[in-house]
This record gives sequence, structure tokens and C-alpha cells, in this order.
Amino acid sequence: MEKELKVAALRNGTVIDHIPAGQVFKVVDILHLHHYENQITIGNNLDSKKMGSKGIIKISDRYIDEAEANKIALVAPEAKINIIRNYEVVEKRYVTLPQEIREIVHCPNPKCITNNDPVRTVFHVKKQANGQILLHCHYCEKDLKCENAKIN
Repeated sequence: MEKELKVAALRNGTVIDHIPAGQVFKVVDILHLHHYENQITIGNNLDSKKMGSKGIIKISDRYIDEAEANKIALVAPEAKINIIRNYEVVEKRYVTLPQEIREIVHCPNPKCITNNDPVRTVFHVKKQANGQILLHCHYCEKDLKCENAKIN
């Protein structure tokens, strides 16, 4: 007989599903959930037919905006965001990486103008043939692997 863990349904808020298991706590950091006072449910290394294992985050009484979704897309490009109101899913959307990322990622090049003058970062998203995503700094032209990005 299999045992199943039941998690309470979310009345209002956001469910972020299909997060790669190794990235769940990066999403927690991106959304600054360490300081969030309402209920949060985090599941990691959950079985997934699509991904093998995945993570999920349920955030009570908070809704993810486009800027936050863009940040999530950097570490979990397959993630799905469900907006819940009165226990019903009222909106489903997949995160997508925009062609250009502004003010979200820190350039790791110490000589980049963005690290020496009050200039906001701009990265162009480049998808490699092997599926890897690179961020190309608009100013110093250095490439950065998406998974190594330091997100502001």
C-alpha cells in the first residue's frame, strides 16, 4: 500500500510548477521568499513523468508579475505559473525568456562598464544548438551561461 502526502489546497496565490529539482531554492532566493510571512509550501525532488524529478512552490496570497517570471525563466525555463483565486486556477502561463534581459543579471566581468559606472545591465539571450542558454553582455560582449548568472 502506497502512502501519499497531501498538501493543503491554495485558496489564493501562485503555484510555480515544473521547476528543475536543483533550482527550487534559487527560485526561492529570486523571489525573496525567505522573508515572506504568509504560507509557502516547497516540494523538491518530486516524481515527474515529464522531467524525472521536479520542484514546486506554492505561495499564498502573492502573485508573480512579468519581471519576476523573467527572473524565474533564467533558472527554470520550463516552469509553469498557475494563478489561483478561490481555490480555482484562473490563469496558466509558461515562463519565457525574453530576447533581452535588462537590470536582472549582474555582469561577472569586473572590467564591464556596468560594474564601474552607473550603467544598467543589458544582456541578449542566445540559444545554443545544444539547448544551452547564454547571456551576452551588451557592453563588454562577454558570454555567461544562464545557470551561472548572478540574479539581482
